[in-house]
Amino acid sequence: MTSILRLTLLAGLLAAGSACVTINIYFPAAAAEKAADRIIDEVWQLKNGATPPAEQGAPQ
Repeated sequence: MTSILRLTLLAGLLAAGSACVTINIYFPAAAAEKAADRIIDEVWQLKNGATPPAEQGAPQ
């Protein structure tokens, strides 16, 4: 009985270890830098009392 339990435990551990998946998402550096610059510009404008710019593509 203990050998069946050990075998089942070992099979479970192997199944759990092989089920782990890593997903890497890569963003283009230029696009990320451009987005960060835009956000920084918007924050500075808000600090200076300007109204926030309208989102591109938003209905007016």
